[in-house]
Amino acid sequence: MLSLIFIGIRLEQQFGFSTLSVPFCSGSVLSSLFIQRSISVGASGALFGLLGAMLSELLTNWTIYTNKAAALITLTVIIVINLAVRILPHIDNFAHIGGFLTGFLLRFVLLLRPQFGWVGRKHLPASAPVTSKHKAYQYLFLVIAMVLLIVGFTVGLVMLFRGENGHDHCSWCHYLSCVPTSKWHCGN
Repeated sequence: MLSLIFIGIRLEQQFGFSTLSVPFCSGSVLSSLFIQRSISVGASGALFGLLGAMLSELLTNWTIYTNKAAALITLTVIIVINLAVRILPHIDNFAHIGGFLTGFLLRFVLLLRPQFGWVGRKHLPASAPVTSKHKAYQYLFLVIAMVLLIVGFTVGLVMLFRGENGHDHCSWCHYLSCVPTSKWHCGN
């Protein structure tokens, strides 16, 4: 919950409440495809959505960060530690992975920021050259993210409504949610 508060406050200050209130529901879809015999609840899918949004924010606006390597390493370590801890049995890592991927992609769609230093046309003199509000790579990321989100949700929902089990199509995916050790073993 502390991570959700600190990360959520930072992103809310940058992008506003209404933009961040979009639910990260793909974690629930992915969880429903792979864990069909139990119910999973919690805010951790949304937390991983915020972590994914932070990572895509860092990668998109790489040039404005002063200590790039430290920011990337810190965020990567936080993500890896949170995923590693959740490999324990009875923790729904599929909701976390789905939330992370959706947050990462939704940031390109919903949180498209103007390029650094862009000023609105109404504040410029009439003779000033017109520059694009966004860079070409931002539009490319937006299109790729939209396609991946639409295809991912469509495939996931079709599989879900057909009653298919995600493990039938991915033989190694059970290791994403639980890794058996000498201390515990993972049930089906």
